[in-house]
Amino acid sequence: MKIKNLRDLFIHELRDLLSAEKQLLKALPKMAKAATNEELKESFETHLRQTEEHVERLEQVFEGLDISSRSEKCAAMEGLIEEAQKLLKEEMPPEIRDAALIAAAQRVEHYEIAAYGSARTFAEVLDADEAMDLLEQTLEEEKETDVKLTELAEEVVNVEAQQVGEEEAESESARD
Repeated sequence: MKIKNLRDLFIHELRDLLSAEKQLLKALPKMAKAATNEELKESFETHLRQTEEHVERLEQVFEGLDISSRSEKCAAMEGLIEEAQKLLKEEMPPEIRDAALIAAAQRVEHYEIAAYGSARTFAEVLDADEAMDLLEQTLEEEKETDVKLTELAEEVVNVEAQQVGEEEAESESARD
């Protein structure tokens, strides 16, 4: 698609977001399965349900604008997911794996927040009010997910991961 104006860029962004969300639909169940912390597992399952709604909203946007939703693969999301999968193949204690999962999930959330923020702003400038409202709704959910992941990391997961490190250091110290 040749991008000649802001509307073309907006459509490009929407298609990129749809691809990203569809890739997440495949990745989130794997992340939930890899999580050992129950709250984290539930968080991924909740976000999977939200992601299904995000796809539906994007499809509503395409219908409302009377444009095709066909898309190319979002390379950024593909890279973020690939990076997370590579990290999860590493051998590590379950508590550390959960911390790694949160870090990977937050990279995804930050990408989505940036992308939805831009698309929402394009919709606003283009007077695409219905699209703007739908994109704003998803943007707020992405921000909420990021906050929840931060809280879970700070209050539980990272604390547990740190304890694993301290226990290991103590046992090494005892051997010396």
